[in-house]
Amino acid sequence: MVEKVKANCNYSGRVVEGPTNPIVTPLLTDLYQFTMAYAYWKANKHQERAVFDLYFRKNPFGGEYTVFAGLEECIRLIANFKFTEDDISFIRESLPGSCEDGFFDYLRGLDCSEVEVYAIAEGSAVFPKVPLLRIEGPIAVAQLLETPLVNLINFASLVATNAARHRFVAGKSKSLLEFGLRRAQGPDGGLSASKYCYLGGFDATSNVAAGRLFGIPLRGTHSHAFVSSYMSPDEIIDKSLQSADGSSSCEDFVSSVQTWINKIQWSNSLRGSFGETNHSELAAFTSYALAFPRSFLALVDTYDVMRSGIPNFCAVALALNDLGYKAVGIRLDSGDLAYLSCESRKFFSAIEKEFGVPGFGKMGITASNDLNEETLDALNKQGHEVDSYGIGTYLVTCYAQAALGCVFKLVEINNQPRIKLSEDVSKVSIPCKKRSYRLYGREGYPLVDIMTGENEPSPKVGERILCRHPFNESKRAYVVPQQVEELLKCYWPGSSDKPREDLPPLKDIRDSCIKQLERMRPDHMRRLNPTPYKVSVSAKLYDFIHFLWLNEAPVGELQ
Repeated sequence: MVEKVKANCNYSGRVVEGPTNPIVTPLLTDLYQFTMAYAYWKANKHQERAVFDLYFRKNPFGGEYTVFAGLEECIRLIANFKFTEDDISFIRESLPGSCEDGFFDYLRGLDCSEVEVYAIAEGSAVFPKVPLLRIEGPIAVAQLLETPLVNLINFASLVATNAARHRFVAGKSKSLLEFGLRRAQGPDGGLSASKYCYLGGFDATSNVAAGRLFGIPLRGTHSHAFVSSYMSPDEIIDKSLQSADGSSSCEDFVSSVQTWINKIQWSNSLRGSFGETNHSELAAFTSYALAFPRSFLALVDTYDVMRSGIPNFCAVALALNDLGYKAVGIRLDSGDLAYLSCESRKFFSAIEKEFGVPGFGKMGITASNDLNEETLDALNKQGHEVDSYGIGTYLVTCYAQAALGCVFKLVEINNQPRIKLSEDVSKVSIPCKKRSYRLYGREGYPLVDIMTGENEPSPKVGERILCRHPFNESKRAYVVPQQVEELLKCYWPGSSDKPREDLPPLKDIRDSCIKQLERMRPDHMRRLNPTPYKVSVSAKLYDFIHFLWLNEAPVGELQ
């Protein structure tokens, strides 16, 4: 995932760029997709019109919602789906020698012009069994799309959901920063995580490449190494700093900082709260402030937070204040974050009161150090003064759950519905080409998602409709919707003249995701024991599912 590949597909007057990661090509698939494609071709079945649903069976992280992500990358792949001669040579080498040359000629001319893709809008809250994508097209090319589409959606949706859950626990007022690149599963895992954490509600990333590729705001200051690299203030050669408005200059900013540390040490409200601070840390902070006077944020836990880091930071911040600059704040990366944030806030408030510096008590406090959902929840219960969270490992690796478990199932071929049966009812597929709707209640919350047959009439506002559980005959309810939203829209019409939905910018998807999650009923969103969101089928589709089930299932014989 190094840089965008060159755009090479133009249709309806619109150019669709290739996948962000140049490794995403038609070869990014499983071998059995090619063996099936050859078998379809050999049987002259490869052009038969098929319909596949891509969906998942269970919400991740013990929750009751998922954030759908990865759609744009799927459309980029489909729009640019084409085998090169090198691809075809490798496929020929990988398949048995008995494969006929005509199959490779077929692959040479293959694209997705006969494929249509219908999808739920990226960034939407989605639920088990409801198709995220519906792929219609010749069965061989649709089959070749299975693995890359599942790959592009699985992790994207998982990490976006993880980010949304962190946002929900942290609350709207806190700033969330994704710091996970160094711990992510490789470069692609790092870039994908940065993109989809932003989509799921994070505010910024430390990942510079992601900032360039996706326009995500960047955040970052310095590490412990920068602090410990200094031994003494004598290492600072250029000590001058111009004032914020450019009207004056401080020729010895180092001395100004030293004056302030002495003032703090002997101030009435802070006298005795700390002794002599670490001079090398003070030198590092001073040097960093000289480099970034308008965005000074210091990591204060290299030696001792309250006895050194906080007083040293305040001395530098006050020296900057004398020149018209406003420091950004501190970062805590170890220790009791709740206690240290509260003590830091008290210290800042004492500085504001003692020296009459307006707003100093509201100095920003960022916390990091292997944070996760549970840590954020614990901090909320303990009480804290943290304004921003830097979250890495547990977020980007989705430590709490390895995968979402998306599946890609054939539901219709040649206008004939197909069903996949299993002794595990959760793995039984819902057959036929379907339409999906979200029904809203009086209070504006979504009540239920309902799937219907393609040719059934749409649910209407104010008209009662029976919603049935797909497999449990006793679970059913009448709903009188106050708003009806059709979920599946056309995002790739192929060569047809059907209208196509635009792919919005990442920030617009993020904003839409946040608004949609805020619209969910609170009991569906809570961390512990959330209420399951209802997914249903129409009465007609319910009857058809069970008719087809009985028709396809072998009848046993007792002897």
